[in-house]
Amino acid sequence: MFINSKGYYIPTKRVDNNYFAKLNDLSEDWYFKRTGILTRARASEEETINYMSIKAVENAIKNLPYDIHEVDLIVFASYTPNDTVGTTAHIIQKEFNINNAKAFYISSACSSAINGMEIINSFFKSKISSKALLICADRNSSYSDDRDTQSGHLWGDAAVALFFSSEPIRPNEASILDINTLGLGNVGHGPQAVTMEPKNGLHMPYGKDVFTHACVYLARLTDTIIKKNGYSISDLTYFIGHQANKRILNNVCHELGLAENKSLSNVEELGNTGCASAPLVFAQNYDIFKEGDLVCLSVFGGGYSCGTCLIKFN
Repeated sequence: MFINSKGYYIPTKRVDNNYFAKLNDLSEDWYFKRTGILTRARASEEETINYMSIKAVENAIKNLPYDIHEVDLIVFASYTPNDTVGTTAHIIQKEFNINNAKAFYISSACSSAINGMEIINSFFKSKISSKALLICADRNSSYSDDRDTQSGHLWGDAAVALFFSSEPIRPNEASILDINTLGLGNVGHGPQAVTMEPKNGLHMPYGKDVFTHACVYLARLTDTIIKKNGYSISDLTYFIGHQANKRILNNVCHELGLAENKSLSNVEELGNTGCASAPLVFAQNYDIFKEGDLVCLSVFGGGYSCGTCLIKFN
């Protein structure tokens, strides 16, 4: 499974800690110490999840080595969809007139991107598909509450698009060596830890439980997939964890014995952009990767769920 092109869209508006400090009568430092976040990307009224996703695909098309109409599978991954009937996958299919493609929506909270990759890889292995488009996007501001001091200050908005093929299209394309996901609904507070219910919006009533299990499973899955593929942690060029909290990322690096300069991050500026976060960091940093680099994406989502993938630059 090969990565053919990447693209992303990030709203230009930033919401800083001063906004939340004034709104909730807390200090700016209170927010930064708990999260490592200084600002969050915030979508405007115009920047719907469909708009951001279309822009991300347009950005990816610029370097796509084949016609987008050759895509035969479209997967949209999100937990904040604008519509669960006319999904963003179908909006993308219509917008770009992609005929004869399967199109559907999946959700496993913030681990949805890796679930999407795993599904695409399965379609490739079974010969059902040969070229696929994965769109990962969350517009958390549609559902979050800025006055919620437990988690309202965490969320950002963004979209990322990745094109994949079952066979290499051009020389030196990055390849997915391995993918693994896991449902963790039976762990800790599981489905009650992060919720997004009708009329109640997006909330995280058990933040400490989320923090603890995110640290454990991000480190565990990363270590497992690296060793399974015959590598050691020292072989890892870059680690990209789910961008939920800078303290979680630092904790995972410490647990793995990984130098923090090997951990790529955007959470300080963009906040937790949901299932877009890890692939967004990957797409933003794509130009720094070089031949021989080994990159691991590791994610954790409410519910709970987790996933990891190992990428080699050929």
